[in-house]
Amino acid sequence: MTSDPRPGQRTLRRAWGLTRSLAIYHGQPHKHRRALELYREFLKPGDVGFDIGAHVGGRVRTWRRLGARVVAVEPQPDCLRALRLFFGRDPNVTIVPEAVGADAGRARLALSTATPTVSTMSTEWIESVTADSSFSGVRWDRSVEVDVVTLDDLVAAHGVPAFCKIDVEGFEVDVLSGLSRPLPALSFEYLPPAHDAALAALDIVDRLGGPAGGYRYNYSPVETMRYAADEWLDAAGLVRLLERFRPAGRSGDVYARLRGA
Repeated sequence: MTSDPRPGQRTLRRAWGLTRSLAIYHGQPHKHRRALELYREFLKPGDVGFDIGAHVGGRVRTWRRLGARVVAVEPQPDCLRALRLFFGRDPNVTIVPEAVGADAGRARLALSTATPTVSTMSTEWIESVTADSSFSGVRWDRSVEVDVVTLDDLVAAHGVPAFCKIDVEGFEVDVLSGLSRPLPALSFEYLPPAHDAALAALDIVDRLGGPAGGYRYNYSPVETMRYAADEWLDAAGLVRLLERFRPAGRSGDVYARLRGA
């Protein structure tokens, strides 16, 4: 992680990074429409959705349009300000200013001022992705200490979510390690430079589903909000599908749902 001694430039980068995130996640109506169609499969009015790594609330906005109650979990201070501005008065949105991990406690979050979407608590993930050319301009230039809760803690406090989105930049294994029961449906990020970490997360999800292979999977590349496979796959089928996308460096999200859910 690098540092920058010039506070004025850092302030400008923070403003730029947050503005960029707001444009990406709130300024593209076509993406919002596709997200409504995708998440309607998982969330209905009154359901609870966990948004782990809520960032500036793009998913929160979509899920509220579907009538779901949302638990938005986000430790980044700048993103928290945006979440409170947009959703702080909504009684059906609970904003949790913490990170999620394998154990409750405290941890250090590495922040990327100019690209807050890649802030992370995983130093191993930073080492993995910085070797990829697409991350050549990314810098993790500051850090903050944050409180950490587990998924089990969140379930105990808010109930079992109908859907749980996990987007924590390489910390997915730690997040899932704090869960002791299967959830009806969930998603986690897939990034080709961190392929092995994604497979480790998949292994945890599949074990939570039970020995009979209770989960079925699909993949949505690069925020398209569309599935890459025509049918839901078992874990082995998903791995083969991800291998097709891996050479092109196309990131995306793995979706998992329990049979019958």
